[in-house]
Amino acid sequence: MKAQWFNSVDQIGEAKWQAAIGETRYPFAQFAFHKALEQSDSIGDGTGWYSEYLFVIDDDDEPLAIAPTYLKTHSQGEFVFDWSWADAYQQHGLQYYPKRIWAIPFSPATGPRIFSHLDPQGDDVAFSHLYPALAELMTQANQERGFSSWHLLFTKAEHAELFLNGKGLENDSLPNKNLLHRISCQFHWFNRDYQNMEDYFSHFSSRKRKAARKEREKVIAQGVTLDRKLGSELTSEEIDFFYMCYQSTYAKRGQRGYLTREFFGLLADTMGEQILLVQAYKDGEPIAASWCFFDDHSLFGRYWGCMEEVDCLHFEACYYQGIEFCLEKGLQNFDPGTQGEHKIARGFEPVFSHSIHHIAHDGFREAIGRFCEEEAEAVRGYHQDTRALLPFKQSPSKQDN
Repeated sequence: MKAQWFNSVDQIGEAKWQAAIGETRYPFAQFAFHKALEQSDSIGDGTGWYSEYLFVIDDDDEPLAIAPTYLKTHSQGEFVFDWSWADAYQQHGLQYYPKRIWAIPFSPATGPRIFSHLDPQGDDVAFSHLYPALAELMTQANQERGFSSWHLLFTKAEHAELFLNGKGLENDSLPNKNLLHRISCQFHWFNRDYQNMEDYFSHFSSRKRKAARKEREKVIAQGVTLDRKLGSELTSEEIDFFYMCYQSTYAKRGQRGYLTREFFGLLADTMGEQILLVQAYKDGEPIAASWCFFDDHSLFGRYWGCMEEVDCLHFEACYYQGIEFCLEKGLQNFDPGTQGEHKIARGFEPVFSHSIHHIAHDGFREAIGRFCEEEAEAVRGYHQDTRALLPFKQSPSKQDN
């Protein structure tokens, strides 16, 4: 196998990109997703995000795999927070940026970070050796350019294990001691063969079931109606309104959203069958919207905003509507995004998310390693505590991740 670096999807080309990723429906692997990021100027010059795709081919130059990496001059839009690490570097007169992240921009969704037709589902053990192999190439590329670090974000648990236990390594060229493991806690919904929403709520304790139903009824009582549309069905006006909602969420914090209006329009045109938009109306006028991606297995909640505050509307638009969609489509998992203990009462279970970090500086690697160990202890305690708050009559099966 051979590997090449490219800093634009167009340098690879759609035909070769899609040949490399094969039949996967994972939305964040698609050429159209990454093309939209570049074409809309959501990444690139002036954004602090600079793409460097690692493209793997065989001896006959046939596409095998793609690993998306980005050179970063800040830590925004990653959702694995390392601002304190950067501050410590600066205080000691060292440069933390640029760094390399191996991730999906603006999307804290756990999943494969190598896209390949050899492993369409991202879970083939025989294919997993590519993770440490490509990590070694990233380490070498960083050393040649003097970068401080690379960071594999929101990787699957089994892929994190490759680095921690050395599985798949045929030699000691990538010592485990140079890699740090970091965990955090998210809340995901799992479809345990529920037939519909009533069946789902029937698994709640009586008190929690009444509370969930009351939330949904309260939205309706306030004169709000909701609908769900695929991206391919959206009008330009509906995308405009959604984008206003998206930006309003950031404006409330005195910030501006990272993604441009063009990004969402391009996705609706090119990936419309993998996009779900939940829209809320009051007196016939739109007041809120929630944008999701989905594939054959999972729904990924990503962006939300509202122009009018309505009690419980966030829970309905971002959680209950998504669960209902999963039940209708037979999807097995709903990943609604980062943080948010309020998800627990709606049946979202705590799961671990994983990241792997290569820190070039010996002293900082040791210090950051201690921080990761202390943080992990707290996260594990939090994970255990939040499981006790789930609304189900019987504790659901624990998830390995």
